[in-house]
Amino acid sequence: MTQSSGTYNVSMGYLRAFVTLLVLAHHSMLAYHPYAPPPPTSLVPQPRWWEAFPIVDSARWSWATLLVGFNDIFFMSLIFFLSGLFVWNSLLRKGAGTFARDRWSRLGVPFFWAVAVISPLAYSATYAQATAHPTLGGFAHQWLSLGEWPSGPAWFIWVLLAFDWIATFLFWLSPKWGEYLGRFSSGADRRPARFFWLMVGVCAVAYVPLAVLVGPMAWTGWNPWVVQSSRPLLYFVWFIAGVGVGVWGIERGLLAPDGKLARRWFLWVLRAIAAFGLASVVLIASLSGHGAPFIWATASAITFVLSCVASCFGFLTLFVRFTRTRVRALDSLTANAYGMYLIHYAFVTWLQYSLLKMTLPGFAKAPLVFVGAVALSWTTTAALRRIPAVARRI
Repeated sequence: MTQSSGTYNVSMGYLRAFVTLLVLAHHSMLAYHPYAPPPPTSLVPQPRWWEAFPIVDSARWSWATLLVGFNDIFFMSLIFFLSGLFVWNSLLRKGAGTFARDRWSRLGVPFFWAVAVISPLAYSATYAQATAHPTLGGFAHQWLSLGEWPSGPAWFIWVLLAFDWIATFLFWLSPKWGEYLGRFSSGADRRPARFFWLMVGVCAVAYVPLAVLVGPMAWTGWNPWVVQSSRPLLYFVWFIAGVGVGVWGIERGLLAPDGKLARRWFLWVLRAIAAFGLASVVLIASLSGHGAPFIWATASAITFVLSCVASCFGFLTLFVRFTRTRVRALDSLTANAYGMYLIHYAFVTWLQYSLLKMTLPGFAKAPLVFVGAVALSWTTTAALRRIPAVARRI
């Protein structure tokens, strides 16, 4: 089988599906995180940690700290990069107006559906854990008393839509802006290290000042349009990088199957592991309370960026190097990945809730939730995509 067909690229399609699985694994483990906050007694009072930890189990798993921390550093940046790869070709093929309408259909409509249906469905499990005698009316009263409408993981969809529309506006202003951008990634197949350090530098400018100023964990926005305060520019850099790499064709640039990045995959994986180790050590040291907080915050933000870029390069090189043929099951997973992202949160929270009273350790519950969430979201999405109106969007 071929590596790509038309505008489809097997390695990047399978990588997108894999990162979607990482998202499901990430959310599946949060209930068992050793540092998860206590479960709420009501949805209304502040602080509302339940928006990030909708279910909190008394069973904990120490390895969840490592896995959640590793995912959080890079996986959303990588998703934005993958989302940008085919933007330029789509703009050239469809034109600005058609592309913008298509993005609204594929992103805007599913976003509002996920916010209106999946989000309250997912967080109703939080209400059920917090309330001795939960009722539908009681949940509706607390939900409508929040003064906001939590979007859950759907925040990614509206941010991506905004980035796509920015790309459309730039194309309308200057139809060749992508070609100028692509020059920064030209020759990256021969000198991937130079492109790596370019990404480290630009990402540091985009992320470090905001992370130091507002903190790495704060969120901002107006419901349900929220985003992590320190990361919108970081995500935009990765999206634009994806656009630039995709301008000249994926298989002829940085992600060429016979390029240096693919051939030296082992070194890039080692660099990713080393960079994450360094970021972890600096983060632990910064939490110790010794030394100037500003210096530690800056050092932590810089090593965060280094680990982010190194991990993204590590996974890119693995999939470019080893994903050469198509597999039916992986094709199905790839086709349903977007829908799985949209709906998985409700399955995750209710599976976590259903396991609360079971006397199992956290390292057993987390995989059970993950496998159940993957199976349920995959089969549900596949069934929904049999409806033509749904299939056109997801």
